[in-house]
Amino acid sequence: MKRASSCTLVAACLSLAAAGSLTQAWGQQASSTASPALDYEFFKAKVEPVFLEKRPGHARCVVCHTFNNAPFHLVRLSPGSTTWTEEQSRRNFELVQKVAQPGFEGSKLVVHPLAEEAGGDPHHGGGQQFASKNDPDWQTLNAFVLGAKLK
Repeated sequence: MKRASSCTLVAACLSLAAAGSLTQAWGQQASSTASPALDYEFFKAKVEPVFLEKRPGHARCVVCHTFNNAPFHLVRLSPGSTTWTEEQSRRNFELVQKVAQPGFEGSKLVVHPLAEEAGGDPHHGGGQQFASKNDPDWQTLNAFVLGAKLK
């Protein structure tokens, strides 16, 4: 009985040591392939204007996403304003991170408003804002999610 217990103890120690080595290796691999960070300056200069743009046959993103209760929400524009203040833009940047997973082209921010036949989500109450991935505004959203920065 004592010998069986010793063998079990040795096996358990070896398993823990192997698991620790694997965890360390996975951690090193994950850190070397870390997702890019979302860039606030790119967001403010390039992405927010996409939310304000009127597209034929569609409401502007800002119209629905300031009043809806969806995961993606934008701050309401101040009365008479055509763009957000610095404080509002910073809040929008925080809010967009709920749907913009850095480095993931399948993020809701890029898939949800894209036409289904182009690989988008069929369930967007605001319609399919972008007919294809060739749309410059869709490319801007995608670039943002992939970590683009202002030059």
